[in-house]
Amino acid sequence: MDEALDLLDTLLDGVSEPRPKLISADEGQALMVPLGLLDDAELPEDIRRAAGEMRFRLGSRLA
Repeated sequence: MDEALDLLDTLLDGVSEPRPKLISADEGQALMVPLGLLDDAELPEDIRRAAGEMRFRLGSRLA
């Protein structure tokens, strides 16, 4: 689980900075679903917080 969150964080860092995009808009929209599941599930607070932050960052880039 930690490896997946680290990977998503790396992808989002690439999207949020003026560098070549690592994911497309369609891929970003597809990532919103699993991040939403992580945010809503009965998981530890740090995982929910990280998923919520990633959804927010990704959503702001997609808007």
